[in-house]
Amino acid sequence: MELIRGLHNLRDKHHGCVLTIGKFDGVHLGHQAVLRQVVDIAKRLALPATVMVFEPQPEELFSPATAPARLSLLRHKYNYLQDLGIDRLLCVKFNRQFASRSAEEFVEQLLIKQLGVKFLVVGDDFHFGRARVGDFKMLQQAGKQWDFEVASTQSFRVADCRISSTAVRQALAESDFTLVENMLGHPFEIAGKVLHGEKLGRTIGFPTANLLLKRCKAPVNGVFAVHVTIGHQQYKGVANIGHRPTVDGQRSQLEVHLFDFDQNLYGQFIAVALKAKIRDEIKFASFDLLRQQIQQDAQKARQLLGAS
Repeated sequence: MELIRGLHNLRDKHHGCVLTIGKFDGVHLGHQAVLRQVVDIAKRLALPATVMVFEPQPEELFSPATAPARLSLLRHKYNYLQDLGIDRLLCVKFNRQFASRSAEEFVEQLLIKQLGVKFLVVGDDFHFGRARVGDFKMLQQAGKQWDFEVASTQSFRVADCRISSTAVRQALAESDFTLVENMLGHPFEIAGKVLHGEKLGRTIGFPTANLLLKRCKAPVNGVFAVHVTIGHQQYKGVANIGHRPTVDGQRSQLEVHLFDFDQNLYGQFIAVALKAKIRDEIKFASFDLLRQQIQQDAQKARQLLGAS
């Protein structure tokens, strides 16, 4: 799948496509139902199936304090979309300059002139252009004028896929990971490259692999029993997601201790799937009390995961 980073990288070869626009946060089963049918339409029309997303998401630019936590970052979206058969992922840099474009310019310059859209699929609540004046009805009118079809994502959903990213976040907040997996079609994962940390864990017998969370905010917080995938191998472990208040941590990060594992993971890409929540993150009065709690957390995680 081709990744096009920014409108300035659009070329003549990108003209002509079946396009869908959305956040596709988490790429849950509802998204997948829509995307598979977009791929089918693209094959029927002999055109590339193209997905347009915005980075950052609009609410993260205009109201970062109240923007919802991300379920998936661009890298993970890319992998899921590729598995579904999408041909191109267009990542548009969403800034105030782009947001100031008129709705007419969005349609005529981007959709028609640059992308040559022949079939467009968006949510019927999709708004675009300066002051968000562009809407689904305007796109339908533009489709008649410029000869492209417009359909609502709701038209492509199936009865058992009435799932939303909001519902997934709610299930995460309630630590119902079985429901989360049923809605996503896969376990909820946090993935990334292992970075050097402060190496405090190894001083108490619990070395950890550390991932810096690059999201505006994490959708979960606390201590969890986890499965960790490294390459094609899966391991069991216990992870803390948060700011590490006992050691006055300033950055939101994930620290995961893998059971019965002693390899060097620095620089490697790992995926951490949450299986069960053990407790909330709390501040301990001393590092020794934290060590005692980590021992209990690890024992609990082993029990939950059936690890010896």
